[in-house]
Amino acid sequence: MNTLFVFKVVLVLLLGFIIFNLGLALFALIKGEQRRPMSHYLGLRVLFSVLLVLMLLLALGSGLISPNPRPY
Repeated sequence: MNTLFVFKVVLVLLLGFIIFNLGLALFALIKGEQRRPMSHYLGLRVLFSVLLVLMLLLALGSGLISPNPRPY
C-alpha cells in the first residue's frame, strides 16, 4: 500500500475516534451517573486531537504531504 494512503486512513480513523469520544461525553452528560465521568471522554478527545495535529506536523515536516500553495 502507498504510505500516503495509509497516513490518510489513520487520520480519518483518528477523526472518527474524536467524534466517537465526543458522543460518549454527550451521553455521559445527558444520563448523568455512569461508570466513567464525562471528563474521561473529553480527555481522550483532547489526546486524540493532539496526536492528530502532531501527525500532521510530522507529515508536513517530512514532506509526506504538502500544503496548498494558493488557497483561492
